[in-house]
Amino acid sequence: MIGLLALLLCLLAGPARAEAPADAAYARLASDSYAEIEAGVAALGPSGDPRAGAVIGALADGRLLFRPADRTLFIRDGSGVVEARTGAPASADGLKPVRANNKVRRAVEAAMGSLNLTSPDPGRRREAADAVFKARDAGALPALDVALAKEADAGVRRALAEARAAVILARPGAAEPERLGAIQTIAGRGDGDALGILRGLSADPSEAVRAAAARGVGTVETRLALIGAAQNVWYGISLGSVLLLAAIGLAITFGVMGIINMAHGEMVMLGAYTTFLVQGAIREHAPALSDWSLAVSIPAAFLVAGAVGVVIERGVIRYLYGRPLETLLATFGISLVLQQGVRSLFGPTNREVSAPAFMTGAFDLYGLSITWGRLWIVVFSFGVFLGLLFVLRRTAFGLKTRAVTQNRRMAAAMGIRTPLVDALTFGLGSGIAGIAGVALSQIDNVSPNLGQGYIIDSFLVVVFGGVGNLWGTLVAALTLGVANKLFEPYLGAVLAKIALLVFIILFIQKRPRGLFALKGRAVES
Repeated sequence: MIGLLALLLCLLAGPARAEAPADAAYARLASDSYAEIEAGVAALGPSGDPRAGAVIGALADGRLLFRPADRTLFIRDGSGVVEARTGAPASADGLKPVRANNKVRRAVEAAMGSLNLTSPDPGRRREAADAVFKARDAGALPALDVALAKEADAGVRRALAEARAAVILARPGAAEPERLGAIQTIAGRGDGDALGILRGLSADPSEAVRAAAARGVGTVETRLALIGAAQNVWYGISLGSVLLLAAIGLAITFGVMGIINMAHGEMVMLGAYTTFLVQGAIREHAPALSDWSLAVSIPAAFLVAGAVGVVIERGVIRYLYGRPLETLLATFGISLVLQQGVRSLFGPTNREVSAPAFMTGAFDLYGLSITWGRLWIVVFSFGVFLGLLFVLRRTAFGLKTRAVTQNRRMAAAMGIRTPLVDALTFGLGSGIAGIAGVALSQIDNVSPNLGQGYIIDSFLVVVFGGVGNLWGTLVAALTLGVANKLFEPYLGAVLAKIALLVFIILFIQKRPRGLFALKGRAVES
């Protein structure tokens, strides 16, 4: 009777509960064997355990611990140690860290990707798809299928499809039609990762797969070549904008007064050091305005460099008009004095000028990597160019400047005070060079030698574009910048510079006045 009752109780109770998948995964994680830890991560990801994400994340951060006596897992957080499965506080005595090698880290990356595929945040889902794409873990395929069926965001859906295609190509035994479709999806991705996956199929046993992969490799290589060329063009525009900023002030002074100003680079340097001083003052006295320090530096650098330029013109250059050799030597001496003065005040070492928040970081545009800092400098350069064009075309000062440029004697006969125009024009050109120093402080070292790296290129831009012609300066700066960056991959940086210099020499032989020569009786005589 007792045996019958026991049998009845067993039948009512049902079979003994099998060990849950999460239980086995937790037990494997609490091990000294890398293979067991890797298997535990792979099993815990798809187990559906609510604490799986926290546990795997702790392992990724090196915060997962275990107790060897009973293989219980713990997580170290900001407040101490908690039990991994329950979150209850625990003691850290006798705990050992769960170790990780490269295989375990790859398993963690794949598991985190699978766990985040259903996140409500599209950004997290995109990151999860990218993680699965890199890991190519076949265990993530069911989660990918579920996520693809529910995904509404087009960009995330494309990333999920690419991750699924990468998993299918890495999984042995996949059907040939499915692999061919995956090859087409990967080829559509068109980046270096896709190229690596497709090249890995060159030894595939299926001839159709090998042929499709070869076509995909050709497609991706063509796309990458086009993107590389476009990237070089962007780098050239970025370099051209810097040359434009550095040369546009020189184009004015050289065109109006015919002065070969070898101290022009030092005006750029003064603008950069003004930016450094303004930023330091704002940090010390008004730290809340730190992101506005660059905006404050622009007028400050213009005024400082412009005032120095007026002093140089009134104190030295006005006595040397019509004597180009003496002017060149005098301005070269002034450049040495300014360099040594800055070196004595600030020291010979580089000074740090930080970038505001809106100029940090980068973004992708159809495969092109564009940094915010360079983009803002390009916009700023064109803004300065348009502003200067407005001053010269739409103001009384600009009218007088153009009159002096075209025919100095006739302008003086009409009552224009040419010495005052000379001083103000030299100050304007120097002030614009100071503004260029503000921009260059974001991409170059602020040092006493800052301007020396741009003075020769500035003269090349001015001579090539046409002395005194702003549009010529713009076209010349962009042309030289783009040409330099397109030549560099084939010739190297030094030979590219030499090739451009030879080209400009030959060009000046045919057109001595540059691309856009000024018109006027004095100019043409």
